[in-house]
Amino acid sequence: MKVAHILRKYDPAAWGGTETAVLRLTEGLRAENIDSVVYCPRSAAAAPDPFQAIGCPVKRYRSFLPVAGLSQASREQLIAWGGNLMSLDLPVRLLAEPGLEVIHTHALNRLAGAARLAARLRRIPLAITIHGGALDLPETVKERLTAPLEGGFEWGKMFGFLLRSRQVLAEADAVFTCNPREADLLREKYPRQRVEVVPHAVPAATYERDHRAAARQAFPQLAGREPLLVMGRLEAVKNQVWLVDQLPEILRRHPRVLAVLAGSTTDSGYEQELRRRIGATVPADSVLLTGGLAPQSPEVIGLFQLARALALPSLAETFGLVIIEAWAAGTPVISTRTSGALSLVRDGENGWLFDLDPPAGFHQAVAAALAGGAACERLTASARKLVRERYDVPALGRRMRSLYGELIAARKSGGCP
Repeated sequence: MKVAHILRKYDPAAWGGTETAVLRLTEGLRAENIDSVVYCPRSAAAAPDPFQAIGCPVKRYRSFLPVAGLSQASREQLIAWGGNLMSLDLPVRLLAEPGLEVIHTHALNRLAGAARLAARLRRIPLAITIHGGALDLPETVKERLTAPLEGGFEWGKMFGFLLRSRQVLAEADAVFTCNPREADLLREKYPRQRVEVVPHAVPAATYERDHRAAARQAFPQLAGREPLLVMGRLEAVKNQVWLVDQLPEILRRHPRVLAVLAGSTTDSGYEQELRRRIGATVPADSVLLTGGLAPQSPEVIGLFQLARALALPSLAETFGLVIIEAWAAGTPVISTRTSGALSLVRDGENGWLFDLDPPAGFHQAVAAALAGGAACERLTASARKLVRERYDVPALGRRMRSLYGELIAARKSGGCP
């Protein structure tokens, strides 16, 4: 079997959760003797390519953002956050790809429409995975995603009409989502569609190996400190600013805490605000900004293992891949009550959940994590056991092989739209 995976953006130097999820999916599929090829927009990035490192070909298609009248900064924000890209050669490239049996798009809108066109012409299944949320998004997040469009004219709507981009969720052979809330909303809106909850995965054994020395060598600032890790791109939805605002109270109670904000920048304005807030709120040596890090690198895994807790102050998370990464590394998780976290974390059993306002629950959870002890050990042991049973990469590969096989069989029998 051979599957083409479509990404909306891909720059190894600006790695994100979607890229991690697809990388692990291709690893799981390879173990099931399924070949993958990744299609993504052209990029000038020169960083080492994690997909090619595991033997998965990466092919670049031409893309553009069909919006006039925007500043360069707004265009870059749209592309980084979820801008509705268009590609004229993607369908042609997919039609020419030999041996394809499934097209699996990890992007929506016009790119999904282009994938749909190629799948229909080839008479093979089209699968869609929703990574960042389609229906399950808070209004504040939707507003942030569309804010860069203000003042611009979107002239690409004609492409969306021709490609039936607004119908792709209804017309795909299956839609995969990683959280039950999104699945329920999709089933309500598209009652005839096949919707499957397929959680992301982590290579559990890799995260159980001791990589703490690599993290200490890369970041000597960790010495003698109690790291509180926030792993995620620097952007408003991840809400690192909120955590920085809590640092004075955290440091008052726990003066050895070091806030480690690990992730690349996808919003330069937000990074500037974050740095300004750090300078105005806490001593500079109480925060470590690591910048972008290679996925699954010893430094990343070591950061998870050294952290006294992973803090996730996000405004929205459809899954929260970093939650299961932290669990696999044996690290407690403290997360806001996003739909993704609610589908994973049982408060007080395998992690802690909190509300942003008031923040008292967050501070209580931080105190419990830093205190450690038998109760914390039971919590992390329960979480690690859950990863081995449900969220290990081989389990994902087996599940997806079965789903792909069912879609291929249904398409051949004429049972798909």
